[in-house]
Amino acid sequence: MTGRAHAAGPPPQPNAAQTQLAIRKLGVVGSVLYIAAHPDDENTALLAYLANGALLRTGYLSITRGDGGQNLVGSEQGPELGLIRTQELLAARRIDGAEQFFTRARDFGYSKSPDETLRIWGKDAVLADVVWVIRRFRPDAIITRFSPEPSDTHGHHTASAMLAVEAFRAAADPQFHPEQLVTGVTVWQAHRLLWNRSTFFAKPGEDFSHFDKWDVGGYNALLGASYGEIAADSRSMHKSQGFGVARARASNVEYFSTLAEAGGGTTKKGALLEGIDFSWGRIAGTAGLRAAIEKVVHGFNPSAPEASIPDLLECDAALDAVPDATWRARKKGEVRDLIVACAGLFLDATAADFRAAPGTDIEVTATAIGRSGASVILKEAGFPVAGGTAVVGKSLTAPAGGVTGPVEIKRKLTIPPDFSVTTPYWLASPPTAGLFSAPDPRSIGTPQDEPPLRVDFVLDVGHRPIVVSRPIAFKWIDPVAGERYRAFEVTPIVSVKPDTKVLMFPTQRRGPAPLTVHLVAGASTVVGTLRADVPPGWTVEPAHAPFAIGARGQEIEVKFQVRREAAPVRGGEGGMAATLRFVAEVGPARLSRGVVHIEHSHIPIQTWLADADVRLVPVALETAGKKIGYIPGPGDEVPASLRRVGYDVSVMGDEALREGISGLVGYDAVVVGVRAFNSNERLRAAHPALMKYVESGGTLVVQYNTNSRLGPLTVPIGPFPFEIGHDRVTDEAATVTFSNVTHPVLTTPNKIAPKDFDGWIQERGLYFATKWDPKYETMLSMHDPDEKALSGSVLCAKYGKGMFVYTGLAFFRQLPAGVPGAYRLFANLLARRPTVHAR
Repeated sequence: MTGRAHAAGPPPQPNAAQTQLAIRKLGVVGSVLYIAAHPDDENTALLAYLANGALLRTGYLSITRGDGGQNLVGSEQGPELGLIRTQELLAARRIDGAEQFFTRARDFGYSKSPDETLRIWGKDAVLADVVWVIRRFRPDAIITRFSPEPSDTHGHHTASAMLAVEAFRAAADPQFHPEQLVTGVTVWQAHRLLWNRSTFFAKPGEDFSHFDKWDVGGYNALLGASYGEIAADSRSMHKSQGFGVARARASNVEYFSTLAEAGGGTTKKGALLEGIDFSWGRIAGTAGLRAAIEKVVHGFNPSAPEASIPDLLECDAALDAVPDATWRARKKGEVRDLIVACAGLFLDATAADFRAAPGTDIEVTATAIGRSGASVILKEAGFPVAGGTAVVGKSLTAPAGGVTGPVEIKRKLTIPPDFSVTTPYWLASPPTAGLFSAPDPRSIGTPQDEPPLRVDFVLDVGHRPIVVSRPIAFKWIDPVAGERYRAFEVTPIVSVKPDTKVLMFPTQRRGPAPLTVHLVAGASTVVGTLRADVPPGWTVEPAHAPFAIGARGQEIEVKFQVRREAAPVRGGEGGMAATLRFVAEVGPARLSRGVVHIEHSHIPIQTWLADADVRLVPVALETAGKKIGYIPGPGDEVPASLRRVGYDVSVMGDEALREGISGLVGYDAVVVGVRAFNSNERLRAAHPALMKYVESGGTLVVQYNTNSRLGPLTVPIGPFPFEIGHDRVTDEAATVTFSNVTHPVLTTPNKIAPKDFDGWIQERGLYFATKWDPKYETMLSMHDPDEKALSGSVLCAKYGKGMFVYTGLAFFRQLPAGVPGAYRLFANLLARRPTVHAR
């Protein structure tokens, strides 16, 4: 089991310093598992030290994939954000040297209670996942990021520590999920459970004297970096969360408390990892292996690494006699990788295209190049999926100072007709409220699927067989980035992808709504019929459409018109939402999923299959004012949502802000996207122009911004002072009361009622105002269970002839999801004043 899945990039080629560090690691037989709740919760400084300083096998178990967070690099939310954050964690681990694991738990959004968290996740299922990872990883020590005692923090945080405490014992209990104890997996008791106390969450003046201390800020001369520098580079991979940090070079003291000890005993203060044997001496019968490892450690020459291959082969042979199967397999893998590195071998497998459908062919090239004088023969190249084995028998021994010519083996592979198409295993089936699925229980814990196709290079090195596997990838040349790789994907015979996931049907809509479905062929010729599975009360024209696509990768568009059979009464109920599904019939196959690609420069291209469903949402909506200027925040989908209900939205860039008031005139309202003041320096400088716009009769609606120690908001947002805090209401079904029922926000042009807060997703809102000038008015009050009522979700203030609004309500989630009441309330926020004209 490995958490360091192969990245979509060239085969690894460690330099001599990295190779020397890996050789030293052969003599260390110990592991530590770090457990926390989310991507970015991990202590990268500690991980970097454990993996590269202590040379321990180090893992991070993130209970969730972070799919409920925000996104600063794009518009992806939910499962797509979880994919991004999964890859950010894998990128971080490739820097700090640790491995990555997950449970099936969903990040369902902020939780204020570990009890609520465990109830929604399903405690037994997630605890079983944690135990499964422990039993397979077999850590000597487990470290939690958070305390298991309830405190003023995210409920997911506390729950992650509570699960770690319980799993520490449960993993050693043969009666706990005995079905896990198969194929070599056994019960496991870690020696020690520690809590790594974070100083970031400490209260001012908090006493740390009772904690054990450990300085992990040393310098690694082989890597040419301190562990703080490695940690900063690792943490800065969490780009979707805006967590870039400075490289630390000084000492870094970490604080620990022992939560549990194997056997129930107590640990003396300061023990931490003391008393745990991390050498081969813990395993009987390894004296010969230890001598072989010492020989390769002392004999390694960075200028001639191939000279260490005979010693590495001796280690490989000695490992055959190690009785511990887990460490035997682990260290044999490390020795194999070291032999490849010392021999300077380049072994790669590429496909002629990045995709192919089941039942179709793809040409694959396996390439081997020798770049040292090591005695290596490529005996065979195996193609496990429908490619058989190619007998090669060619030497990869290079002449002095040179390289061998590339040995290329080309094969045309036929993807089996029943081969699974590419989509992340946890997204292959619909999730529950708190848990993703895992059709194959063996995949639980793994960060991603194994590559669908690979090539096995069978080498003879010093008369000893070595098998090196390489995933088949697609390689191309980008004019700017140069050589690039992406994972090979098995695609449906045809991808079915509507151009929107939500169609809104407001009261004022006249006629049908247009809808385009994109079809992309996964084979050279695809002929079929695209049908609409139409819910009752709706009509779609045409009901079906024949199509023919002549080349793999070719895309066509099919146009439809969607209409309600009975329009709602104006000003009355909007009606019930329904789901429209599109199905492509190709022979006997019925295909109703579309390929989605996620592309960001800091992670490999990601692929998943989304259902070809469109949510049809009637809404009794009145609007007053149509022309909206929109200043976007990071990853903002609100403009597209407003267009769906008839608003004329212009996205305003820095140029419009530089123009001052003249860039704002002509709009009925101007809307500022989430976190825009946090991320847009030009917007902060435009505050005087925005206030002039309001004073002249405009309506300015500002959605939530953050204000924290890491990112204090030091500029004014509104015409009068107010403070943004951390208040939020996480219960999406929390009761909302109207503190001022006659306020125009609740009456004009839509009469807001309690039912308008039905069907909200994930949360009511976040980053509410906590203090404000008396000139601001509030009209809503809400709270989470057993908490005080909060009234800072919406602030309104008249200023001159216009109106300013700040809102922490989560419109950025509700509008793209098609929540009718959110549209009605947002329309009221926009409908305040007539258009502002230049004077």
